[in-house]
Amino acid sequence: MSKNLEVITKGFIFALTICYESFVSLPVLLIINIKGGFSMKITIQSIKFDATEKLTEYTEKKVGKLERFIDAETAEVVFKVTKPQTANNKEVTLKIGGLHAEKVADTFEEAIDGVVDAIKTQIEKKKNKV
Repeated sequence: MSKNLEVITKGFIFALTICYESFVSLPVLLIINIKGGFSMKITIQSIKFDATEKLTEYTEKKVGKLERFIDAETAEVVFKVTKPQTANNKEVTLKIGGLHAEKVADTFEEAIDGVVDAIKTQIEKKKNKV
């Protein structure tokens, strides 16, 4: 029985493809992270506008970093434009691991930074209580 083992490293995620020629005709794909668990699923929703790919990537990068501090399977991010013609009209809501943060700012990037910082603060407070 010949084995074809290929390991691809991308950031903290390892993709492992194992193909057994005599038993399986298609490769099996297993994605794990350093901790040994599966990566967090980030759901992004935009209300009253279409989120750009750049905004989506920025959000995934910033929210993905929270995985180091909290063990959560999913994170939900909601973008909303409140009043299109005014300043500070970009609202972002983040729900992760039972925690919730909401910020309003001039840009979505500022609001993302604000909710990520707020969640980190909540995590610290929660850890200090225990």
